[in-house]
Amino acid sequence: MKYVHGYSEREAIRLEDQANTLTEILHHDSHWPENELILEAGCGVGSQTKIIARQNPTCKFFSVDISSDSIKKAKQLTTKSGIKNVRFQNADIFNLPFDDNSFDHVFVCFVLEHLSDYKLALTELKRVLKKDGTIMVIEGDHGSAYFHPDSTEARMAIQCQIELQKKHGGDANIGRRLYPILKESGFKNVRVSPRMIYADSSRPNMVEGFTRNTFTAMIEGIRKDALDNQLIDEKLFDKGIADLYRTSEEDGVFCYAFFKAFAVK
Repeated sequence: MKYVHGYSEREAIRLEDQANTLTEILHHDSHWPENELILEAGCGVGSQTKIIARQNPTCKFFSVDISSDSIKKAKQLTTKSGIKNVRFQNADIFNLPFDDNSFDHVFVCFVLEHLSDYKLALTELKRVLKKDGTIMVIEGDHGSAYFHPDSTEARMAIQCQIELQKKHGGDANIGRRLYPILKESGFKNVRVSPRMIYADSSRPNMVEGFTRNTFTAMIEGIRKDALDNQLIDEKLFDKGIADLYRTSEEDGVFCYAFFKAFAVK
């Protein structure tokens, strides 16, 4: 798996901004019964870990990631936040170091989009999940982005990120496919809800936290890769980024959809 956005300090900050901005929209229903054992697969730098662990203080979390650097940052973040109900471990989502039927629940956020074989990952997650245990999956969908003022160059810049992810075996538009993906993987009672992001100048926190610091910063961060792979002309890409920032001005509007799925083994 290649994480298209890289592991820079700037990316860690972006992920933290994203998590903080979207907490209510994505996690108002991220709750499990008391004293349950939960696997968070692909915890990254712990931006989501901090939220779900704090919202479920009696539960015990095992949060794993393939990147040892990310695990280190996640430990630092949760320690700084005073969170004590999480154990971190370096692990591969395709070959988890846990016995069958180990966990009451599984949580996966912004992970499947980066995987070259999401079916294998879901099979492995299902293996370590107890019978009648639940899985919660959250993914974005870059094809859902629309904005005012509209811009051909901005859409071209976004498409570069989609193409780069596709090149590495991932799918930046996977959010719309969560229902069939989970059904095909043998999960029961699958239900999916869209989580719409809407930002205009009447919602300054959303404009700053999502339009500027999350989405536009993410697209801006793939500039070198996009140019190196000759996906776009330099002037067109820079115009696209400028136009994305333009949507955060007084008369600008930005919309995006995340998708959250729940299912049972």
